[in-house]
Amino acid sequence: MRERFIFKETNVLIIADESEYVEAAKDEILRQRRHLEAFIREDPLFLVTLERYELDSSRERWAPEIVRRMIKAAAKFNVGPMAAVAGALSELAVEAMFEKGATYAIVENGGDIALINDRPVRIGIFAGEHSPFSGKFSLKIEPQRGILGVCTSSATVGHSISFGAADAATVIARGGALADAAATALCNAVKDETSVKKAFDVVKRVEGVEAALVIYKDVLATWGQMPEILMGVSSSTLSTFS
Repeated sequence: MRERFIFKETNVLIIADESEYVEAAKDEILRQRRHLEAFIREDPLFLVTLERYELDSSRERWAPEIVRRMIKAAAKFNVGPMAAVAGALSELAVEAMFEKGATYAIVENGGDIALINDRPVRIGIFAGEHSPFSGKFSLKIEPQRGILGVCTSSATVGHSISFGAADAATVIARGGALADAAATALCNAVKDETSVKKAFDVVKRVEGVEAALVIYKDVLATWGQMPEILMGVSSSTLSTFS
């Protein structure tokens, strides 16, 4: 089953075999949002900073789990902690589903996905209506252990702040928060076609990051252990960097 769940700024698609798993995800999202909002009320800088954020000793003891995960993931790429918020929420929701017994659970939060899967999953990448790749390919995620994050950042789609120019920068990593922060950093690093290959340097040496994909105009490039790409366009535009 699948259910769209909207609460304030959060708009997620939850997919699972049983309704109890969907309810577990919704409950966890609400709980984590309460913790996050309370922390932001105490420190509004956390919400707006675009730079690395560090907890001081007075707050380290009571900082909620979602805040810790966001800070840890964002610090690896020198971006602000809110760069990891959607992926962190997805990750924690899937963890709650897994604890209830789910073996197949997907939470998509504005293009930032966390999942556990005991069967193959196809994930489409949207790069804007004018991209030659939008709607023409997907990633095939084979059954795997642990929570996987598949997160996409874009400079041309949506309202998120970006300092880059990629139509889509997708990162596959061990965890939603890590994948989300990495996708932001990767998108920021793409300035033009000549910078695409170099942009992968910002994610390729970080533990837990498994693969990445960039779409810039008519260029589609990948790095790492990329899942099978299922596409109906010419493969001549697909390049893989080692």
